[in-house]
Amino acid sequence: MKKSSINVVIAFVLGASVAGGIAVAENNNTGGVKACVDNKTKALYLSADGKCAKGRSPLELTTNDFDVKNLAATITPSVVSIAVEAGSRSGTGSGWVYKSSATSSYIITNNHVIESAALSGTITVEFSNGDQIDAKIIGRDKAYDLAVLQINRGNLAALNLGDSTKLVVGESVMAVGSPLGLASTVTTGIISALNRPVSAGSVGAESFVNAIQTDAAINPGNSGGALVNSQGQIIGVNSAIATLSSGGTSGSIGLGFAIPITEAKRVIDEIITSPTNTSTRPVLGVFFDNTYEGNGARILRLSPGEAAENAGIPVGSIVKSIGGQRVTDQVSAIVRIRSFAPGATVAVTVELPNGSGVRTFTVKLGKAPSNG
Repeated sequence: MKKSSINVVIAFVLGASVAGGIAVAENNNTGGVKACVDNKTKALYLSADGKCAKGRSPLELTTNDFDVKNLAATITPSVVSIAVEAGSRSGTGSGWVYKSSATSSYIITNNHVIESAALSGTITVEFSNGDQIDAKIIGRDKAYDLAVLQINRGNLAALNLGDSTKLVVGESVMAVGSPLGLASTVTTGIISALNRPVSAGSVGAESFVNAIQTDAAINPGNSGGALVNSQGQIIGVNSAIATLSSGGTSGSIGLGFAIPITEAKRVIDEIITSPTNTSTRPVLGVFFDNTYEGNGARILRLSPGEAAENAGIPVGSIVKSIGGQRVTDQVSAIVRIRSFAPGATVAVTVELPNGSGVRTFTVKLGKAPSNG
């Protein structure tokens, strides 16, 4: 059976960081085109007469709405290269300034970028002007593939946060980071898809991402960097790429994935404000059947006293959608659950056991410590 969820190779490469200038790859947008946005899926449809069907809203694609040169000059000082040394292991990645006080600043990156130095090793942050400074890990979350670093340098320009819940397929975006250690590299493209279920990492230590898919060139070393919109707001944390090679590292094939910033912000803020510098994840309270190969995710058993049991969802049900988003397999079910905050009230539609019909349950998600 064809699955819609994607298991991808993490966009990270071993090597040394190299400072460099701004590299800009522009694409020319054709404007003046009338289109319609699906209110539910956010997919974009062209409209010859500018009229939209029920459930879709009009949108005009305008020219010159993406000033790459000025955005690059504005954004790159807030995006950093990250070099990690941990014994015999070394590597590079990217990060960006989240908050800055008079004396220190928080830098956000992917957990997989700095994980090798979690117990011992050094992490060095390099700015676009070549300045280097040591960083320490404040906290990290493997499940969401996010990490918060701190450096003893203040008064830095932090990136403005956008709203990833309002993104539209076809919207122009710019990726900023350090692919292959080449600092301050800028590429552009569009949002290719939203709510793309992506899992990455080894079995038992996967991260699950309700990803933004983009065709902006993302390569190994871009991990942890910024995906920004035409207003210069960060709307995603570049995290992974699809690869055609088996077990090896490849370059961009136009399939890059970013963690939506609205989801990432909750985890980041919890790490920063928690006394233990940890975060939480939402809990549905189900165990899925790994042997099920049909469409959806079949519930093998329930966690006593957790959300699904409290809502009355029976064992053997096949989850078809969560929060209005279609579920095709176990990975997409996990991704959908983790796209919500703990305590959120969510509609879960299931096919009841023994073919007894389809029913939608209103579920209040629980809370559990996320792994760090």
